[in-house]
Amino acid sequence: MSGNRRKALLVSAALVGGTMLMTACQDTDKATDTGAAQGSSSATPAGNATTPSGSSTTGSGQGTDKGSDATGKGTEDGAGSGADTGNGEREPVEQGCGANDISWSTRSETQAGGYILIIAKAKSGITCYLPAALPTVAFGSDGTQAGPAEQAVGQQIKLSGSTTAYAGVNPKSTNGDGGKELDSIIVGVGDDDPNPVSLPVDTITVEEPIVTNWHTNPADAVPFS
Repeated sequence: MSGNRRKALLVSAALVGGTMLMTACQDTDKATDTGAAQGSSSATPAGNATTPSGSSTTGSGQGTDKGSDATGKGTEDGAGSGADTGNGEREPVEQGCGANDISWSTRSETQAGGYILIIAKAKSGITCYLPAALPTVAFGSDGTQAGPAEQAVGQQIKLSGSTTAYAGVNPKSTNGDGGKELDSIIVGVGDDDPNPVSLPVDTITVEEPIVTNWHTNPADAVPFS
């Protein structure tokens, strides 16, 4: 009886031991599988981390291309809006004045033996530039033109709003009694002005007339011969 009982206990112990061994193996396999799965899962985020990094690189490339396009477009847009300076840059083109852009008037002055002061202001809403050159002033039906009263060329003047430019004309720079009597002068902004204007003046004697450059101060526009 005791022998059979001992044998039964051994069998039971063996069964329990086998069961525990199988359970341990299963646990080991499960842990291994879990570890492998976790390792695989960990590897996947690493791979995914590379993908955003790659995507970021692509995005950066797209951003660079877009920026380049924007820069290129800006350059192209600006290309037609100015004059080429010759060094790859462009500067705004300024509008030159024509006689029809200006409100004209004249005034007789007594200084320097007497002369005509030409007064020029831009018409309302107009901004333009008088060139650094003599105004064109002519007299009579034969178009006798005034020569320079100054040796140096003047400065370009921007006419806008209340800004006023002045030029002085001495119709007779000689000391003799010759000359012709006239009561108007023709004024243009340069020889190529297509719209010169006729300005009334008091009766004047014209002989070898001279004219100053444009000035912003009337005191600088006295035509000393």
